Amino acid sequence: MKALQDVAISTRFAALPQQQTGHGGARTRSWIAPGDRLGDSTFADATPVERWFQIAGVEVDAAPTARAIVALGDSITDGYGVKDGSHQRWTDGLARRLSTHATTQDVAVLNHGIGGNCLLAECSGTNALARFDSDVASQPGVRYLIVLEGINDLGALGRERVATPEERRAHVARMVGGYAQIVARARALGLKVIGGTVMPFAGNEYYHPDAAAEAARQAINVWIRTPGHFDAVIDFDQVVRDPARPDRLLPAYDSGDHLHPSMAGYRAMADAVPLTLFAR
Repeated sequence: MKALQDVAISTRFAALPQQQTGHGGARTRSWIAPGDRLGDSTFADATPVERWFQIAGVEVDAAPTARAIVALGDSITDGYGVKDGSHQRWTDGLARRLSTHATTQDVAVLNHGIGGNCLLAECSGTNALARFDSDVASQPGVRYLIVLEGINDLGALGRERVATPEERRAHVARMVGGYAQIVARARALGLKVIGGTVMPFAGNEYYHPDAAAEAARQAINVWIRTPGHFDAVIDFDQVVRDPARPDRLLPAYDSGDHLHPSMAGYRAMADAVPLTLFAR
């Protein structure tokens, strides 16, 4: 099997599962068919579904030098807006770049983005801090962690009412504390932990962020950029923002909802990651 090659996994259930886990934002097609079809390579009468079921990960044998990056994030890492099966998430682009360089071709990228996820709050799925053990610490071969979380925490605070200045300050302080805990836990495992700055989202109609939300985002990014807080920083904010309106995504990098990147935006994010961070 070659690097970056697609994998087909067939699973048979003796009876309908009483419970099922699924990834609604998989951007990849599954096929469902009745009967024992483990030996069927065509699945001619199967029903296509745009999500994954039951499978949480795939472990493979690898060379002793193999290493992995965990990308811990929300829908921007999950790949919201990416066409199904096209592998155009920013993590996919990063994996392709890593595979073409001799010093990084043994580095894998584990996409642990969950659409709607938050750093601390229970938004969609378990929050990033609470899933650190399962999604980071327990992953075989992990050596690096990229954290790109926080936009949903910032947006949710003022979505249904105007937050007070005191609430904003306390919210920023809690988020900073959450980042610091993730950094400390990653360093305790010997991981290099890399912070991704929170990207602009002014104009988004779901969160409708105001000037106070933008000031909070700027405060978070100042903390992320401060030397010593993370082992390194990928300034995604600087990459995708509109220089003329830095609280907004550059139009070419905007999917249209003023929060999620376009395909060009995801490519720009992938290209902005310095491969020297992961070189042997």
